[in-house]
Amino acid sequence: MSGDVVRNNFDLNDKYTLLDGKIVLSGIQALVRLLLDQHRFDLIAGLNTATLVSGYRGSPVGVLDINLIKNRRILDEHNVKFIPGVNEDLGATLIYGSQMANMVSELQYDGVLGMWYGKAPGVDRSGDIFRHANFLGVGKNGGVLTVAGDDPSCKSSTLPSQSEPALFDAMMPIFYPGNVQEILDLGLYAYGMSRFTGLWSGFKIVTDIADGFGSAFVHPNRISITVPDFTYDGKPWAHIQNAKLVGHHSLPTEKEIHLGRIQAAKHFASANKINKIVVKSENDTIGIVTSGKTYYDVMEAFDSLGWTHDCLNKYGIRILKLGLTYPLEPSIIQEFSKGLDEITVIEEKRSFIEMLLKEEMYNNPDKPIILGKLDENNNPLFPGYGELTADIISRIIFDRYSKKFNVDTPNTKINILSEIDNRVYAQSLSNRSMYFCSGCPHNTSTIKMPEGDSAFGGIGCHLMAMFVDDGKAFGTTHMGGEGAQWVGMEPFIKKEHMFQNVGDGTFFHSGSLALRQAVASNSHLTYKILYNRAVAMTGAQEPDGGLDLPELTKYLKSEGVKKIIVTTDDPSAYDSIKQSRWDKDTEIFHRDEIVSVQKKLKSIKGVTVLIHDQACAANLRRLRKRGKAPEPKERIFINEAVCEGCGDCGVKSNCLSVQPVKTEFGRKTQIDQPSCNKDYSCLEGNCPSFVKVIPSDKNDKRQLPDLGFDSSRLPSPKDLTNGSSNIFMLGIGGTGVVTVNQIVATAAFLENKKVVALDQTGLSQKGGSVVSHLKILSDLDKECSSRVSNGESDVYLVFDLLTGTNPVNLSRLHKKRSMSVISTSEIPTGDMVRSTKKEYPDSTHLIDLIKEFSKENILLNATELSEHFFDSNMQANFIVIGAAYQSGYVALNADSILEAIRINGVVVKKNQDAFNLGRKIVADPNWLQSLSLYRSGNIDVKPELDDISQSLINKIKKPDDELKQILEFRVPELVDYQNVQYAEEYINFVKEIHAVEKREHSSPSLTKNVARYLYKLMAVKDEYEVARLSLKAELNTALNQEFGKSAKIYYMLHPPFLKMFKDIPLLNKIPGVKSKLALPRWFKYGYMVLKRFKFVRGTKFDFMAWFSSDVRKTDKEILHHYKTILTNNINGISNGKYEDLLKFSELPDLVRGYEEVRLATVETYYKEADRLFKM
Repeated sequence: MSGDVVRNNFDLNDKYTLLDGKIVLSGIQALVRLLLDQHRFDLIAGLNTATLVSGYRGSPVGVLDINLIKNRRILDEHNVKFIPGVNEDLGATLIYGSQMANMVSELQYDGVLGMWYGKAPGVDRSGDIFRHANFLGVGKNGGVLTVAGDDPSCKSSTLPSQSEPALFDAMMPIFYPGNVQEILDLGLYAYGMSRFTGLWSGFKIVTDIADGFGSAFVHPNRISITVPDFTYDGKPWAHIQNAKLVGHHSLPTEKEIHLGRIQAAKHFASANKINKIVVKSENDTIGIVTSGKTYYDVMEAFDSLGWTHDCLNKYGIRILKLGLTYPLEPSIIQEFSKGLDEITVIEEKRSFIEMLLKEEMYNNPDKPIILGKLDENNNPLFPGYGELTADIISRIIFDRYSKKFNVDTPNTKINILSEIDNRVYAQSLSNRSMYFCSGCPHNTSTIKMPEGDSAFGGIGCHLMAMFVDDGKAFGTTHMGGEGAQWVGMEPFIKKEHMFQNVGDGTFFHSGSLALRQAVASNSHLTYKILYNRAVAMTGAQEPDGGLDLPELTKYLKSEGVKKIIVTTDDPSAYDSIKQSRWDKDTEIFHRDEIVSVQKKLKSIKGVTVLIHDQACAANLRRLRKRGKAPEPKERIFINEAVCEGCGDCGVKSNCLSVQPVKTEFGRKTQIDQPSCNKDYSCLEGNCPSFVKVIPSDKNDKRQLPDLGFDSSRLPSPKDLTNGSSNIFMLGIGGTGVVTVNQIVATAAFLENKKVVALDQTGLSQKGGSVVSHLKILSDLDKECSSRVSNGESDVYLVFDLLTGTNPVNLSRLHKKRSMSVISTSEIPTGDMVRSTKKEYPDSTHLIDLIKEFSKENILLNATELSEHFFDSNMQANFIVIGAAYQSGYVALNADSILEAIRINGVVVKKNQDAFNLGRKIVADPNWLQSLSLYRSGNIDVKPELDDISQSLINKIKKPDDELKQILEFRVPELVDYQNVQYAEEYINFVKEIHAVEKREHSSPSLTKNVARYLYKLMAVKDEYEVARLSLKAELNTALNQEFGKSAKIYYMLHPPFLKMFKDIPLLNKIPGVKSKLALPRWFKYGYMVLKRFKFVRGTKFDFMAWFSSDVRKTDKEILHHYKTILTNNINGISNGKYEDLLKFSELPDLVRGYEEVRLATVETYYKEADRLFKM
């Protein structure tokens, strides 16, 4: 549609191997490439250098180590050695050692460079070693880059961050790249400066740059280093390394740093033109100083206001772009400030450049006024908190300068922002918050606690417990301080004991010191160590410096821990471990006992430890896909007909794969097979709807349908772009949104367009929202922010409705510009999984919200289409991309996208077909209407009306279509449930309600409610009904389609007559007493027998009632209560009781589940009923 594929020889490894040309890569990948480029740069100069990389993972540089390990071969070729740090300051000490190596022994190379990486808290933690390192100086032909990851918006951190003050305190020069190109360019300058000055170079990487993705130019001679002519103490400059860092030996080095090294840095910056005046004219009076990401936000702000370079020259605005923010280079500041009346510093967070600029210019007799966080009247100007975006900047600039320059108003951009500010959304919307992965060990280890107890949160995934578990976990500390806060408060409060969550990664990083503090203080504290062998939040890397489990128990005992208990999902895994390797007093329990284990540890004075041993679910999933971990054979299926939709399986498992679905008979639950991690904790409890399945190994399951059309004959869409597109994508973590963004970006790159992309993930990898930005630009020289600004999306891709209707995201829409492609799939949140009170919002309302602010829109259920055609939901996003392309608003050629999918190399055929499927839906809208889509787990029940059932329904005079359908589904079911007389009793009651309501109201709303919920109370799922529903042909059809006709199935049952032995020693070991029995397919004959005994239901011969008489009695009472309230009050519907009756008639929907779960919901029913009517 837009351009042809111009790069036919593209290779994914080009990002690292291509020496001359254009590449596309992420911010993290650019850091890896930088290491290679520095070595190549040295080789050209005749130096054979090596590099050591160390540090500690943490967003936004959390996956740098993964990328280093993945590219070990090419790094080895360039003498790059990666040694992960156990924590940040130890990693920095390793780099410190690499620069001291030449003082200890003869080097094997001409020099050793270093790269340290860590997020802002790691910068703080490493302050002492940074200062020591800067005093030591770098080795001959060495140099060090300190990569400081900042998360200004606190998307994946406990606190927002700004690393410049800490780096400044260590006297490090600070470089601030603003995109992937500048990582490569400024990175080489930063190494050159470090080598020349003897100082480590700070390298600030913010989230938008680390998570960014874009194109960059490379060439062996793109950067050339100019060594400045600088003298110190009358001699040509050369820093002196000093390893005697103690007392008076440090003072000469301190002098050299201030008068030599820092001055050398300024000369180096000047000689190499690291800082640039990018906009300038002779008559300028206003200056703007900015750097890094913020520079591109500033340029985007001017562009969105329509203020071109010519306008800026006309208005007298001069712009200085700093590549080096500290130390400020005096010569460029002097040149820049000449003739200016005022300088405004635009920077994120607290003033840093502004502070340095004021110091630099304070003694200048002709100095302009300097503004930044405050204006000339000390009123707030640019905020020092939160995120600083192009939209915020454009408003401030316009408000400050439009009148001064007599700029025409109104301004289009300002009008758009004002319109967005004034939007009013019709109702409060649900948010998609972060959540634990399906099958996550946190669902047991962190969430399950004794009633009334609470725990302190930990770092990483532990943080989510504070948001998803009703306050049982709260509060956190810095990484490594876990538990020490309890030591500080324990003497002053009445609470006697506390639990403390901590992960094994955090424990081995530094948390073991906090445990030693607690032991030393004799605190009464129980540590809950999740031993999942992964630093899960940043990519499931294996913890560095860890101990295996038996060694850990001995270590803990040696530190003075009173008692250690291990819980696990598989105690048999320890059978092969020699007993002598464990601490002799350690006990091991199945995870089902974790609550009682915590009670036991709480009762022991002193510091105790619970270690929960279970693999990280996300990492286990990856290992299974790669064949490095066994794939369990068993799958879990829920019989929707038996399911009560009570949410107990969601509470027991806390699992996102246990998903609520809407059916004719109300809310039910299904297992989302593609996302299920086979944790099996959903099987806990009493629900008999679960079926365990071993899928068939024959080709006898549902055959995936062909697309049924020739994709080569799809028409080309009309090009509605100007060669560029702003694409805004909204989805869920773990569903491939980031992958889709990078594939489409690669497609644009193949067409030789400029690509600027950003994936805002934060904690979305745990089921939260992902927001991805992609700008496809035909102007290769255009400078812009990586974000799609408010009101500026050309394409609004809604992979997830809840994310798509978040007001922050809706602000990207504009009525005259935006095409929305909306997947109408309803993907539940964690809260919806756990609680029946949390319902998915009305999807019609959500869709209408998006449509209200869109120019055009396309609707499709991408998840349902993906499951129907591909037996997976992972192709859903590509279906949406295909639809968007066919709309004409994506400035790309279809062949480019298909080629980018091929280059990505993952399920290529399916993803290409999905893309073409999305195109077909837009090109031929009627085609979609002809499809009957398959839904996994659907028990497709259709009403089967015989003459008797029809005659009963006919007793209701002139029911509307909806009421008729309700009755057609339920009357035959009641006949089969008990008998015709029972169904007639149901119809007669509904008839009475209908007759009275019809006299007063035109719509039979009350009758429809009664028809639904009286049925629910009459068709109670006792053992006979469970047997009937488990024998339905529709269940076999669903199982055969999903798993194959030859699949082995097991009914998972927890009979009440076995539960009575749970507290009797020895007898409680009988299978089925504490957990469910797995009964093979032959048990259907038992169901057949049981079904035939329905005639004893409700009689003294009801032998199944002997073991659950309380439930039977309660069900009988609630049915009587419901009918009595309605009978006593129905004649009052004309006297103001109608609304109350409507509310009351729906109350049986609260009654759900089996055994104690059901009894608890009945209590809720009575409370709500008493609020409306008293018996």
